[in-house]
Amino acid sequence: MRSEDTLFTGGPLDGRVLPVLTGPTGNPPKWYEVPVPSADGGAPTVYAYVREPAGYSKRLGIQRGWRYVYVPEGRGPRGPRWPWSKPPAPGASPNAGEE
Repeated sequence: MRSEDTLFTGGPLDGRVLPVLTGPTGNPPKWYEVPVPSADGGAPTVYAYVREPAGYSKRLGIQRGWRYVYVPEGRGPRGPRWPWSKPPAPGASPNAGEE
C-alpha cells in the first residue's frame, strides 16, 4: 500500500505530519478518525478530521496535496441520503400508501 505524508491542523494532532494510507485513486480518505482510549477504561474518545486541499500553486493553480482539519463537532451522518429512506412526515399514518 502507498502512503502520503499529511499535515494535521487543529485538535490534538495539530502540527503533526503523519503517513496516511491512500486509496486506489491515490487520495487519502475524506475523513480520518483518531480513537483515543480514556484513562478510566471507558469508551474511547474519537477525534474527527476532514480532508481539504493543502494549497494551490501560484502560476497554474495546481493542487499541492492534502491536509486534515479538525472538526470539533465530529463526523456527520454517513452514507447516501436516499429519498425513499426518509422518516415519515409528522402526522402521517405509517401505512398511508397501502390499502
